[in-house]
Amino acid sequence: MPDPIGSLAWAARTNGNLTARERRSFVGAILRTTALYAVGRARLALGMRRAGAARLDLESFALPDSALAKAAEAEAHGSLTATMVNHSYRTFAFGLALARLDGVAVDVEQLYVASLLHDIALETPEPGRCFAVRGGERARGVCERAGADPGTAQAIAEGVTIHITPGVGSECGPLGPTVNAGALVDLVGLRLWDLDQAFVDDAIRRYPRLGCARHLAACWKAEVAAVPEGRAAAVERLSLFTVFLGLAPFSD
Repeated sequence: MPDPIGSLAWAARTNGNLTARERRSFVGAILRTTALYAVGRARLALGMRRAGAARLDLESFALPDSALAKAAEAEAHGSLTATMVNHSYRTFAFGLALARLDGVAVDVEQLYVASLLHDIALETPEPGRCFAVRGGERARGVCERAGADPGTAQAIAEGVTIHITPGVGSECGPLGPTVNAGALVDLVGLRLWDLDQAFVDDAIRRYPRLGCARHLAACWKAEVAAVPEGRAAAVERLSLFTVFLGLAPFSD
């Protein structure tokens, strides 16, 4: 059975570069996501939100404060712009809220670290090497230097590496799809209708967007140019991802 696209094993063989067959395999997932997005945006326009919408009480919620969590914070704050750091915190908050709504069991500390590091390499593209692959490598290094056990390091690196694969499932654990879900809320508003509006507003007050849509679009385009056979390029060609970034239902 082939390694899942975006897994660590796949990344070690490919550096994140896709075959034509792998690119074609994304079409169904992207079409399903686009349809979900269109229906959801219509619901938002009509003021319709899911009954029992997901939320976290950010006033009382305690962020992880382990040695590993602090190492991830230091790596993120020392490597990323404030815009990207804030996106990473919102990704964590939105992803955790959706996981709880969906009944997905996810380790909060691992999700926190994976969220903070999921875009750690996006602002510094490298020709021929996918940012998520490089991000997974850096995440593993952070975990190892912080003394995390091998299983934790593996799970976090896997979650970071696979999170941009269209249609990512739980075949490599819950971190990848949970990070993906939280990031897509923040970037394009996907599943925003499943979140409590007061919670979303509070997350944005705590972690301001600081021109997130424009910045992420520029970073994505640079990644596409640097890694034309990568997943970011495939997503851009198949879904016009940067156009949807500009349509996000947020004020930047």
